[in-house]
Amino acid sequence: MLTERQRMILNAIVDDYIRSAEPVGSRSISKRGEVTYSPATIRNEMSDLEELGFLEQPHTSAGRIPSHKGYRYYVDHLIQFGTLQPYDSMQMKHFFAEKLTATEQVIQHAATILANMTNYTSIVLGPEMFNTSLRHFQLLPLTETTAVAIIVTNTGHVENKTVTLPEGVSPSELEQMVHLLNHKLAGVPLYKLKSQLFSEVGDEMKRHVNHYEELMGIVENVLEGESENRVFLSGATNMLTQPEFKDVDKVKTILDLLDETPTLLKMISSAQNGIQVRIGTENNHQAINNCSLITATYSIEGQAVGTIGILGPTRMEYGKVIGLLDFLSKNLTPVLERWYK
Repeated sequence: MLTERQRMILNAIVDDYIRSAEPVGSRSISKRGEVTYSPATIRNEMSDLEELGFLEQPHTSAGRIPSHKGYRYYVDHLIQFGTLQPYDSMQMKHFFAEKLTATEQVIQHAATILANMTNYTSIVLGPEMFNTSLRHFQLLPLTETTAVAIIVTNTGHVENKTVTLPEGVSPSELEQMVHLLNHKLAGVPLYKLKSQLFSEVGDEMKRHVNHYEELMGIVENVLEGESENRVFLSGATNMLTQPEFKDVDKVKTILDLLDETPTLLKMISSAQNGIQVRIGTENNHQAINNCSLITATYSIEGQAVGTIGILGPTRMEYGKVIGLLDFLSKNLTPVLERWYK
């Protein structure tokens, strides 16, 4: 679709804009050592690239910036990643050399180190979200108005929470609710529990339990805690350091999104196996239409069990981020497999 010269010029503009956050002009490209074309020739090619939708001209600036289409072409056809830079490689080696004793420690630390190394926002789903399912649910009354809700997973992990019961609820109603929950939700992965609570259990609860709405609210609250504890976020305020997001209102919508655990789950858990890059409006969420989200899955015994995501401006260091995610996701697998065996 593009000539070799157009590819070279587009690549140069994207690289320069990623570094400077300033529109790129023909003269700055012509001064690059590997470029043998005159500024006039480069200007003509830039105009053609703009007509094709790969570049945009902000306001009256003589320079151009990449469009979302330009970034997509750059990622799909021009980018190079593979060997990490020496400093990044050293940081990763230090990470895997640390004596971390629990899965959550590894995942939380991975989120932190990625945010620090990229200066973007990292979002990580731990393997529990995908690999752990509900074994059974219990509700043990303590008094007429309180009970302990207990969730037991297929790995033997137990979570409990004291809840307040609605006034007038009978022991038989509680027993019926617990029976329905275990019948419909046993074996469902933790990250799907909340959505399936309504799709699989809601109608039957409404038919058989008088205090349907109050009890569903209690169960929803208990399950919400299960999801939140498995999402790890680091570097949320890194967006404030990016020149694109000096507009406080624009940043606020992004920060509000990062506080919405269900939305984050939907964004990250929909990731396909391997590396996936979603640019601008490809994210299907208005708050991050000017952002890129790069995700990588990691596996245990060949099955994808978790996802690592980096959220940043569309003016992102794609090569660096993809290289880091590729390295980290592949090297997490043997670490986690040692614990799961």
